[in-house]
Amino acid sequence: MALDPVTAGIDLVSTVISRIFPDKTEEEKAQLSATLAVVQGQLSINQAEAANTSVFVSGWRPFIGWVCGVACAWNWIGIPIANFLMVFARLWFTFPDFALSQADISEMMPILMGMLGLGGLRTVEKIQGVAAK
Repeated sequence: MALDPVTAGIDLVSTVISRIFPDKTEEEKAQLSATLAVVQGQLSINQAEAANTSVFVSGWRPFIGWVCGVACAWNWIGIPIANFLMVFARLWFTFPDFALSQADISEMMPILMGMLGLGGLRTVEKIQGVAAK
């Protein structure tokens, strides 16, 4: 009975109210669907990169992991050993007195921690028996 003036008036009032005060659940659903679309798009990009046979496309994540690992090893193991060896080398050879200083890796650590965090989540999935896609 859309021609009924009471029903038409109620429809008009509800339309005006819904435009002035939109339903929060509908907005939240729209935001969630937009966020899910972005995440699914990124996942499809990640899958395409991982499936690529070129090391320049699929190997950049392992490369970053190796660079961070080598930098940490050099900073915490290599430099102290090199400084120790230079002290003894000065006993037999004459060269300027200097010491290698520790590198500032504050910019690299967030990358490494993020990669280790993702690796840790996969370990939890393996323990729980979740199959890789």
